[in-house]
Amino acid sequence: MITNLLDVVTIPVDDPVAFTFFTGYMSMFAASVFFFIERGRVPDKWKTSLLVSGLITGIAAVHYYYMRDYYANTGSNPTALRYIDWTLTVPLMCVEFYLLTKPAGATKGLMWRLIIAAVWMLVFGYIGEAFNPEGGSTSHSVLYGVLSTLGYVYILYLAWFGEVKQLAEKTQNPTVIRGIRTLSWFILVGWAIYPIGYMCMPGGWLNLAFGWQPSAVDLFYNIADAINKIGFGLVVYGIAISDLEKVKAQAA
Repeated sequence: MITNLLDVVTIPVDDPVAFTFFTGYMSMFAASVFFFIERGRVPDKWKTSLLVSGLITGIAAVHYYYMRDYYANTGSNPTALRYIDWTLTVPLMCVEFYLLTKPAGATKGLMWRLIIAAVWMLVFGYIGEAFNPEGGSTSHSVLYGVLSTLGYVYILYLAWFGEVKQLAEKTQNPTVIRGIRTLSWFILVGWAIYPIGYMCMPGGWLNLAFGWQPSAVDLFYNIADAINKIGFGLVVYGIAISDLEKVKAQAA
């Protein structure tokens, strides 16, 4: 029993993937605790947003707990576990846009369009990875990569040019406008890390062009998850705290 436990928690010193699985788990667990605790001190209108932030990192932490052990025991990519995580957390990240712009008139229609685009992106990404023929197929990788990217581009459009941006400006709240812009940068830059990992699988462009191995997939994904999920929550927290300080200043 003790031997099995030690086998699970041993981290090879030359394996950055295992290292990022463990640090990803602990960092997102800590972030979740932080968001849930801080939720009690922010103004009421931001409590739901901070609750969602805590759920995003909390769900991710649970999945990382299982993914780190899966990888430690098998040395292979926990593709199914990862996409289960993303299917729950990525739509919640999109819900944050709706919650932040709801005071300016954001509708549930906007929320559902964001969620559907996120699910579209994930479903085709999963087919591209999980059902890649043995040895890798470039045509398979490219086809489902392009289909997945359509959902990503739609979310990107809404955040940078479409309804989300327009509603943020309509709030006339500089903090919300800056927050939405920061979240949009996360989608543009932070989410762009995921296609890098996707293209490392057998038959992917980076795998063929530079010889990047499938083991790099998890390294890129782990880094991206920590940056994006914790970062999203910190932006929302920053908006809530800024509003709290404004309320305190007005009451003084």
